Amino acid sequence: MELNLPSVIQTQVLIIGGGVTGTALARDLALRGVDSILVEKDDINAGASGRNHGLLHSGARYVAGDAGAAMECRAEGDTLKRVAAQTIQDTGGYFVAVQGDDERYIADFPSWCERSGIKARAVDVAVARAQEPALSQQTIAVFEVPDASIDPFRLSLESMAQARSLGARLLRRTRVVRFEREGRRICAVRVQSLAGGPELRIEAAQVVNAAGAWAREVALLADASIAMTYSKGSLLVTHTRLASRVINRLRRPGNGDIMMPGGTVSIVGTTSMRVDSLDDIRATTGEADLIIAESAPMLPALESARFIRAYAGVRPLLGSVGAADSRAVSRGFALFDHEEHGLDNFATLTGGKLTTCRLMAERAADLVCRRLDVTRPCLTATTLLPQAPECAWTEPGHSAREWVSAHRPDDTLMCECEMVQGSAVDAIYAALRAAGDSATLTDIGLRSRVGKGACQGAFCGLRTAAHLYQKGDFQVQRGLSEIVDFFSERWRGQRPILWGEQLAQAELAEALHCGLFGEELRQATLPADLAREVSEVRM
Repeated sequence: MELNLPSVIQTQVLIIGGGVTGTALARDLALRGVDSILVEKDDINAGASGRNHGLLHSGARYVAGDAGAAMECRAEGDTLKRVAAQTIQDTGGYFVAVQGDDERYIADFPSWCERSGIKARAVDVAVARAQEPALSQQTIAVFEVPDASIDPFRLSLESMAQARSLGARLLRRTRVVRFEREGRRICAVRVQSLAGGPELRIEAAQVVNAAGAWAREVALLADASIAMTYSKGSLLVTHTRLASRVINRLRRPGNGDIMMPGGTVSIVGTTSMRVDSLDDIRATTGEADLIIAESAPMLPALESARFIRAYAGVRPLLGSVGAADSRAVSRGFALFDHEEHGLDNFATLTGGKLTTCRLMAERAADLVCRRLDVTRPCLTATTLLPQAPECAWTEPGHSAREWVSAHRPDDTLMCECEMVQGSAVDAIYAALRAAGDSATLTDIGLRSRVGKGACQGAFCGLRTAAHLYQKGDFQVQRGLSEIVDFFSERWRGQRPILWGEQLAQAELAEALHCGLFGEELRQATLPADLAREVSEVRM
């Protein structure tokens, strides 16, 4: 990070964590005129907020076991559709039962939805299969619900963009080191840039821990304990989009029971695996096999579909670490004021869903403002989220026809999979630099579709780095270092689905990158066992 910061800075509120909740909180406070600084140890949406399926819940998934969460999702989904429409594709959704599914659950589903205020309409099976040909011939019941697809990256980036326009500050790649406590107050928070240099001391009147799965660790720095369960969820990305709607299995939540539309692809999952550590979270081949096996009875095409990537995130679920089944732990959220821990200016906001991030932020902002004697009301439920031009490039699925008709002749195409042009890269780079941040190839990938297509960056990663070299933004060894970092993450996502066409694609990427840049880059980019697998297996 390239900010010339003093060794001590002050703010009204320090927010720890740059996911959808932390960025929503920064926006909420900014709209109330409250100054804040958000510190994030990695980047925006680097945790679970950027590793979910992008489902804007109608709430129907939870009607049988968690009516409270279902009603929250229903209400907040409607709110986000009004105030953040540019981040949402209102696809609608189907809940689908196949032969062998619990008939009592199927029969009770409409009344459960009605009880939670969720619209659920029975659809004739033949009509549903005509609209969604990927559905199984063994389908026996279909209900339509108001599910939708949401872009969590654009939601967080635009929330933070508005907050910053109103005076909020963002420190990326900055981790909390320790709290300085006097009596019942945290008087300062010590943070450290991952780029090195001296620690920075932040003096804040209020501190909010919105660190997601890391919230327990952050709270422990303040000697405050939180009971939390970690649940890893893995998902697969298909090469093509297999359905226009969200497709849910009509049963109690389980593995492999959702397929999400994501622009030109579909996202299939998820799993729920208890984990005890947040280190090295990644999808496995076994989980990929499990997702396909569980999803195929509803969507048989998945058995022969090409998958281009797998990824995993960790859900921070509230509850005892002894809970036997993490799906039994509530998907609701909690706001801890930590007064029972002897603290009057510290709070932790955790749990919840992507769909409820705005409501979570509102509740936390209400607490903070009461403590600060700020009486201004929350505005996020009625104020439209402004569209920030530099945040628009996360949107997937720009077609070649759209690009050909709209692009300038001198606007070089970086990625033909996702139709990302050089001007998009330039806009993202310029926005980061204008904010005083460094701009890496990985940063550009997070804020655009670079590296998200079938080749997983094999071509566009090189083109983008070369483009930045040509403009003088990358110099000497920097580009090689950026490529290593960028492809390390791309390889992580390909390993669990290396079969068929994707294995051939991986071999091509290996030839391009290891052959072009030599053995040193190969060893830095490819884990040893993956390099061996790609080298030994031949189509």
